[in-house]
Formats: sequence, structure tokens, C-alpha cells
Amino acid sequence: MKYFLTAAGLFLASVSGSAQYTHQDTLRGSIGPGRNWWNVIHYAIAVTPDYATQTIRGVNTITFLASGETKKKEMQIDLQQPMQIDSIRGDGFRITQYRREGNVYYVEPGDKYFAPRPRQKEKNRYTLTIYFSGKPRRAVNPPWDGGWIWTTDAKGRPWMTVACQGLGASVWYPCKDHQSDEPENGASLSITVPDTLVAVGNGRLKKKTSLRNHTSTWEWEVKSPINNYTIIPYIGKYVNWTESYAGEKGKLDCSYWVMDYSLEKAKKQFGRDVPPMMKCFEYWFGPYPFYEDSYKMVETPHLGMEHQSAVAYGNQYKDGYLGMDLSGTGWGLKWDYIIIHETGHEWFGNNITTDDIADMWVHEGFTDYSEVLFVECQYGKKAGDEYARGIRQNIQNDKPVIGPYGINKEGSGDMYAKGANLLHTIRQVIGNDSLFRQLLRGLNKEFYHSTVTSADVEQYLARQSGKNFSLIFDQYLRTSRIPELEYRIKDGAVQYRWANALIGFDLPLLVSFGAAEQWIYPRTDSWQSLAIPAGQNETRFTINPNFYITSKKID
Repeated sequence: MKYFLTAAGLFLASVSGSAQYTHQDTLRGSIGPGRNWWNVIHYAIAVTPDYATQTIRGVNTITFLASGETKKKEMQIDLQQPMQIDSIRGDGFRITQYRREGNVYYVEPGDKYFAPRPRQKEKNRYTLTIYFSGKPRRAVNPPWDGGWIWTTDAKGRPWMTVACQGLGASVWYPCKDHQSDEPENGASLSITVPDTLVAVGNGRLKKKTSLRNHTSTWEWEVKSPINNYTIIPYIGKYVNWTESYAGEKGKLDCSYWVMDYSLEKAKKQFGRDVPPMMKCFEYWFGPYPFYEDSYKMVETPHLGMEHQSAVAYGNQYKDGYLGMDLSGTGWGLKWDYIIIHETGHEWFGNNITTDDIADMWVHEGFTDYSEVLFVECQYGKKAGDEYARGIRQNIQNDKPVIGPYGINKEGSGDMYAKGANLLHTIRQVIGNDSLFRQLLRGLNKEFYHSTVTSADVEQYLARQSGKNFSLIFDQYLRTSRIPELEYRIKDGAVQYRWANALIGFDLPLLVSFGAAEQWIYPRTDSWQSLAIPAGQNETRFTINPNFYITSKKID
């Protein structure tokens, strides 16, 4: 999430930083020689935080597959300063050949490590166990300026978690910190905390072990592929209740972890919004993608984040976005924004993940559109249309939605509302809600537990709908210009053309001179004409407002 509050109000913006990119940016955002020959299979992370010193120590065992020639290969292991690697072991070998370059370690396991041996489970499958420690970057304004969060709850008790989207999981544990490489077999997270506190992680609780030094270790496991940045510990004075939802794939276990003093209001808020939300999202997007790992919401001291199977919730049990309606229509005040938006990411962001965060509109545009669909499910088509049009007030058109590739940089914050309105526009062009629903469900089936590019998604929608959307995607995602329909009344007709658009831009429009709508097909290179029907006044010419465009009458 990249929503910002200012004295002037609420607006959307991206945190993309300067256009001056460094070698460290390239190492972080690209698949270079230290990354391209190995593929993560599983992470087994254990962490022990020290609240008093705001330090952590831990270990991550990385299981990976090596491809091709491994001799003399260096592995790029990401761990951001001031965190440090203490030691490395690999299948019984102590590895001493490693060096640091900024936020990257280069590890050279050596020929002996890669030699075949009896304990090797399968050819080219290896493990690397990395011990780490340090004082991780402290979040300044989570979730926007992220890091490790050390705070207290309303009763003054320790409350700890992490928010690191964009910043990256390597802010606190060593990993291959690139969205394109999710561990196929999931991850485990063991959290050791004082036995007066509770530790929550992604997926399902496998075991809780009480230790002699008045601490407990909570072991959590995710079996599905998972984004690095969504593997998160939550530590505090939590209480829990569980329910089940009868979903498309059967019984979905739903678990909620909140502060002990929040229990009653949490039950009311979650109980009101979660069941209808699940019904709506499964209808439009297909089955919840992580039945095997369960669905969970966890109260946090920050606003929220789409942590897979452990959604972070911090909207203070208010309707809207901290009590505000991002659409300005009133519809956004009838439900809890963080419950709906962050859960929508389970389909778009967690099930379908982009290889590069430059394409993050796939996460945020589709998820913003999940809000539109939720409003439509609950309050009708007209309400959904109004909500979609309402969130346009947050669009700045400051720069392209798609950012620069290979350097871990997002595009414009318009990826939210502009991405949603791009989809709403495409829905109008398709003109068949049954087909549109099939496309959304098909995306989640075709790219189930996968990483993609924007091009993959664009081509899928075009292929399955039978329509060429290429210039439409280019216009809305790769430029900051909003197409404008110029029109004039001449010789008993409305003459029209596209302006402020790419050459050949070919978005059809629904227009009317009253109740009956009809399609027009504006061009960029010439005026087209539509005769004014007999008995109709030219002032009754209207453009369907669900298309995200501007218009201008020319005298």
C-alpha cells in the first residue's frame, strides 16, 4: 500500500525515489550472475527478537536447485545493512568464502560443496544455512517507510512486527530478495519470544514449545509459494478465535489474532465483512488461493499489508480508510477498507505475483478493482460504477503506471485507482460481464501460484476476450496521458476524434442521444461522424461515464 495523508487531504503517490540509479539498485532489482543459476525451493527461518535492544538474531536455511555449471559460481545473498551474516554452513560444510558489497553478500560454496554425496536428496538440490544478527532498520512510518516495528500496544506492552514491501525482506533476513523467485515449497517461520507474549506467522501453527528460560517458540508453516516480503512475524499480547467458511473448495479455516482488548469489536467488524467479501471474491476471482495454508487476519500497529495467509490489519476497526471514503461517494464508508483491499491481494499480489515491482499495477490495479466488485456485490451495479468513478479523484497522472525495470522501482501511485479504472474501461469494451468474470477467474487459474509480467496479463486478457487491447494498455500504463475525445457539431452530425492519445489509439466508446446507447469508433488520424437522430437535440449527446477518458467540445 502506498496511500499518503497530507494536510491537503488524502492522495495516492509512489515512493519511487530519484531517477539516479546505483549499482546497488541493479543488484537488488535484476537477475544477474549471482542469481540466475539457482532457484529457491524453501526457506526455513528462525528468529529471536530482543525488544530491549531492538536487535534480532536468527538463521535461514535456504533449500535451492542449482542449474548448469556450478564450479566457481558465487551466490548473491541479500541482507541489508546494518544486518550481518555471522556464519554459513552447507550440508555439513562450513563455508568461509564470502564477501560483502553493500546490501549484498557474495557466497562461494566451492567445488566440494557441489560434489555429489549420499545425503543429497536429488541431483542439484542443496541447502545453505545462514546465521545472521544485528539491529535491523527501524520502520519510520510503516507500512510506507518500512522495516522492523518496535512499539507498544494500548496497555504499554511490547508489540513487534515487520513491514517491508518494496524495501524487501532482506531488511531483516538473508534471502534471494527478488519477487520472481518464490520458494515453490513454501516456508517455515519459527519465532522465539518471552512466554508472556504470543508470536504469529504465516500459514498454520505447527507447534508451540515452552523453553526453560521463560521463552516460547512458535513454529508456523506455509506450504504454498510465497513472496519474500510477506513472510512476517507478529509478536504481542494476542488472543485468537477461529471460524470456517464454506467456500468453493470446501471448508476454509479462518483465524483471527487481535489484541486482547480488541476482541469484541474485532469479532463484530470481521464477522460483518469477511463472509460476504469471501463470497464476492470467490465468485469473481475463483477459489481463495491458499486453502491449505488457511486465511488469517492479524492486528498490527501499522495500517495494513497483504501478508500472505496472515493479512496485516490496522484500520482501528473503522469503516472506510481510517474513517474516510477514498471514492467520495459514500459507498466507501459502508465497509472496512483494509479488510477488503488487503484480502483482495491474496488473489492479485500473492497468488499472482509480478516478477518485477515495475509491473506492480497488476497487484494494485486489480486489487483496487476488487473494491469496486465488492461494492457491486453488496449494493448493486450502479453503486459499483459510482465507486469506480469516484476513486478517479485520487489519480494524478504524474508519470507512467509501469516503472523502470531491473532496479526494484515502482511506477506511479496511480497504479491503484488508474489501474482499477483501466480495468473498468476494458470491462465496458468487453460488454459481457459473464466473459469478464471468466477472464478474472481464468487469470487466477492460468497463473495459479505463479509470477508474471504485465505483458503476460495483457496478452491473456486479449487472447481470451478476442480483443486487441495493446494500444489501450500502452496508453494507460506506459504514458501519463488520458485520451481526450474531441467532438464538434457540424452538418447535422457529431464529428469526433481522439486527441492526447497514441497514434492509432483505438478505444471504442458507448455514446447516446438519450436512452439508447450505441458504439462509436474514434480515430486519431481523422474525424469520424455520427448523425444526430431526427427529433434529437445535439445537447443530449452524452458519453458513457464508465470509460476513463476526458472530452472536449470544439466550436
